[in-house]
Amino acid sequence: MSPYDLPLRANTNHMLVRHYVLDLTVHFQRKVIGGSIVLFLEPGVVSSKQGEAGSISNTPVQNLSQVSSKHDVSSPITPEPNKVRPPEEPSHLCGGNDVSSVLWGDESEDFTLVLDCCDLTVSKVEELDVTTVDDLKKLDVDQQHANTDHPSSSLVQRVVSMPSVCWRLQHELYVQCSRSPTVHNAQPLRFHTDQWSLQIRKEGVCAPHDFPRAVRICYETKLTGGSVRWTKDQDGRCCVYTMGSPINNRALFPCQEPPVAMSTWQARVRAPCDYTVLMSGKNQAFPKPAETGFLQWEYYVTMPMPASTFTIAVGQWLEAGVKHPNFEVEKTDKPYDKEPSFSLDNDDQQYVCSHMDYPCRFMVSAARAQAVIPHRVFAPPCHLQKANDMVLPLLPLCLTAAHSVLGVHPFSRLDVLIVPSGFSSLGMASPHIVFLSQSVLTGERNLCGARLCHEIAHSWFGLAIGARDWTEEWISEGFATYLEDVFWSHVQKLGCREAEEQRWLKALLRWRRLSDELQNSEEELQVLRPNKKNTGEVSESGASVVKHALNPEKPFMQVHYLKGYFLLKFLADQVGEEKFLDFFKVFVGKFHGQLILSQVSLSCTRALCSFSQNANVAFGRHLRILLSPEQLVLLLEFLLEEPMLSLSTLRLLETTYNLQAQDAEVKHRWCELAVKHKHTAAYRDVEQFLIHDQAMGVYLYGELMVQEDARQQALARRCLSIIKDDMDQSACSVVEEMIL
Repeated sequence: MSPYDLPLRANTNHMLVRHYVLDLTVHFQRKVIGGSIVLFLEPGVVSSKQGEAGSISNTPVQNLSQVSSKHDVSSPITPEPNKVRPPEEPSHLCGGNDVSSVLWGDESEDFTLVLDCCDLTVSKVEELDVTTVDDLKKLDVDQQHANTDHPSSSLVQRVVSMPSVCWRLQHELYVQCSRSPTVHNAQPLRFHTDQWSLQIRKEGVCAPHDFPRAVRICYETKLTGGSVRWTKDQDGRCCVYTMGSPINNRALFPCQEPPVAMSTWQARVRAPCDYTVLMSGKNQAFPKPAETGFLQWEYYVTMPMPASTFTIAVGQWLEAGVKHPNFEVEKTDKPYDKEPSFSLDNDDQQYVCSHMDYPCRFMVSAARAQAVIPHRVFAPPCHLQKANDMVLPLLPLCLTAAHSVLGVHPFSRLDVLIVPSGFSSLGMASPHIVFLSQSVLTGERNLCGARLCHEIAHSWFGLAIGARDWTEEWISEGFATYLEDVFWSHVQKLGCREAEEQRWLKALLRWRRLSDELQNSEEELQVLRPNKKNTGEVSESGASVVKHALNPEKPFMQVHYLKGYFLLKFLADQVGEEKFLDFFKVFVGKFHGQLILSQVSLSCTRALCSFSQNANVAFGRHLRILLSPEQLVLLLEFLLEEPMLSLSTLRLLETTYNLQAQDAEVKHRWCELAVKHKHTAAYRDVEQFLIHDQAMGVYLYGELMVQEDARQQALARRCLSIIKDDMDQSACSVVEEMIL
């Protein structure tokens, strides 16, 4: 296995987590998140003790709860298996309930529950006695779930199998069960952690069906953990957030990371009173008093999702468009403090979904008609005005455009947060929440609007419809990139000809970007399906790896965005955009709530050839005296190909187009020109770009160093020294390799 491959250790073929209940406290002074997580488990069809390391299985993992016969949502979805990386850190051997530590032997006959986990301090693992929950004992346990030898298991199975119409009762029972005491006089749960996993056993239990179904894990995060980022916002105030780490959430809580392990969750998070907790939750949470100096926030989701989509951000954010942004305890006067109570009518009964049973908005006529879902925008104080003036007005327009193209919004509400400057991307979408870089707030509204459209598109492609194999990220990013243009032209209310011209211009820009990336990146990172015919295969236990996931260059590559986009553009050109978008809506209706593989033979050459011959001719029609941001980017890219530009030309460009006031895409090309032609008067622009647009400036460091100009190299080193402590870890390692 390559050192850049990410192991997925969870044995999801043996046992699935169906629901998580998190009870956490955020400690800013210590920079840790601590508390407990309770896992509600259900055995899979593969019930052997432990899978062989190298065996491969195409056997679907069938949930025991209700699943539509139309689609098996639990098929294996991760790439080909390899032997996992040996531990590089000392193992931790502990016993639950203060039992003495013992050597952890792989030869044990006991069943082992394996969870994805790293950089967590686990202090205790407990088996819960849910038979003490009075409300749970009132439920009828039918013969299907009855287990006289393990009554607690029967009760948990009854809860996880409750129909979606009872989800409120189900969630209340989950909470009550999570507070249960440990099983009296039972064998303690022993556990062991290595670099990538947490392993749990109960002595004498040799099969998944006999393993405890409700397990509580007490733990704390570590400052070295890569799932969350402890930093300061643009006003110098402490904050923490999940930043889309390559290791996902395994350093935030023990979990099953393969996408097949789709689960629901509830979270109760305590934070200091002057902090706001935002999370990927269906509900809009309002704080309640907790211990002295803390408030408590509660979120939940009802749509089963991979654990990697869980997102949290805690900081002193302010809400745009609110006169008094400080939240009040038990605040109830907000117009969206509760989700509209949508109920099924007779027409809804005729709409049949193909996914597992959950409360689905696609089945509700009122939700299908809702063009704009409830939404909020948050930002640090210094960016609040820009968020209010730009993001807040654009958001309903983008939501309306998306609804007009794809139909019902899969999620009932949306929060948007302007994240700290060290965020390494322009945006990131999670259920019910979108992170935006501060780089989209400058210049005209084009970059902000297009990025909002891109992230909103992920609600359908990437979240409601996910890839069964993480290496097929083009399914998410290619669709979102294509739909970004469609949504944005709707927002702009462009005519057919204007919309077509704008799409051709963006296609040309992307073609140039893709061509450059194909020439300057490792070939193995350019492949859309690196596992080829083995895509979607896993080991007998469900363990596998994600190829290239830990390569520090991968987060900054756009090949999966661009190749996927060009494939879709090629198909649209063949059938016509109107028919193609009609197909999108049908596709979403059929596959939402499910995981898919591409099953498509990709040929980017053919896609590019379909339009590249006409690209330069089309560009001639686009050039006007007043240039749009996209046209200005293309103009600067053409100028970057010129071997020499005079000082007067550079000055004329700067003054004519007011380049310092343009959006980040334009400023990036302007900085490249300044570096290439050693335009010292613009070095201040380069410095400001590297400091304030960290999501886009990584490779500009390389251009500063390759010129072998002492002043430019000093500029690169000075900028890195200024922002290093707040910089994304992956980006920082790439830059350090360039300049040291």
